[in-house]
Amino acid sequence: MKIILFILWISFLCMPFTGVKGALLLFPGLCLAYGAFVMAKRLSVHFRKIRRPEISVNRKSAYVLISIILFVLPLFLKDYYIDVIILAGIYIILALGLNVVIGFSGLLNLGFAAFYAVGAYSCALLTTRAGLGFWGALPLSVIITSLSGLVLAFPALRLRGDYLAIVTLGFGEIVRLILNNWDSLTKGPNGITGIPAPLILGFKLNTLIHYYYLVLIFVIIAVFVVRRVYYSRTGRAWLAIREDETAAEAMGINNTNFKFLAFTFGAFWAGLAGALFAGKMRFVSPESFSFMESVLIACMVILGGLGSIPGVILGAFILIVLPEMLREFQLYRMLALGAGLVLMMVFRPGGLIRSSK
Repeated sequence: MKIILFILWISFLCMPFTGVKGALLLFPGLCLAYGAFVMAKRLSVHFRKIRRPEISVNRKSAYVLISIILFVLPLFLKDYYIDVIILAGIYIILALGLNVVIGFSGLLNLGFAAFYAVGAYSCALLTTRAGLGFWGALPLSVIITSLSGLVLAFPALRLRGDYLAIVTLGFGEIVRLILNNWDSLTKGPNGITGIPAPLILGFKLNTLIHYYYLVLIFVIIAVFVVRRVYYSRTGRAWLAIREDETAAEAMGINNTNFKFLAFTFGAFWAGLAGALFAGKMRFVSPESFSFMESVLIACMVILGGLGSIPGVILGAFILIVLPEMLREFQLYRMLALGAGLVLMMVFRPGGLIRSSK
């Protein structure tokens, strides 16, 4: 009965776009599709009982194959698609950082775009005002962003759930308003221009294919480091805090220190992503770091699977690439995205790839 009401609701939402006749046809079509899905699921359960020979896959060989594909991929793509993949790579780093806070530690953060903004503006100001190059500004930008995560952790330590979400949301809005109104430093709504491109041994990375490889290297580093931390004692402590703070503290885990570390470590990756974004765009403005950016990053983590590193990568890639693929259907793509998220929460609430504890 619930699924019938849900399909009816989807058909009703589509009525302004498809008309009454289209909605009436959509309802039985979705019912038939759901029936086929149920039958396929039952058949899959039946076939699982039949023993099949196991095929061993060498994980290292798979990683090598994926790496080769990623390194040769831009040689066969147009600049537009390379640009989209670069943006997806930056958001993968952002989603990995938020996954540390939400997925590993269970601390709800709705203002993560603020750290993204701090990293981007720090890089922009250090390169345009202080005269540093990209590589000189990058570590300082990451340090400044990590310190901002440490500052946010102070008022957030005693809060949980909705109250923590409100504090982080307020922090994100405070940062956005400061960037929008401090004209003498940030140039307000006009933003900062003239950010130099990265240089490597005197070679300027001013083309999309060059920047693709730079972002790809940082994505690989981020995945490697976050994965190592996840399986370390620190990662296990974060998971214990996420499941039950009282039990974790009873087992000797210092909740305060590990919460500080979660906010700081997550902000670290946001600062890195912000610096990469500033180096790519050569321009930053407050409009790029609105509340909707925080919502988008949170959707990547939830869609992929809380605490799952492969899931977060997949969620970030889908939510960046899919809207670009649906650009021709401008009126319908947000509807399709929203309906897809609702379906995910109904049929697979753990995300696309659930985390392995």
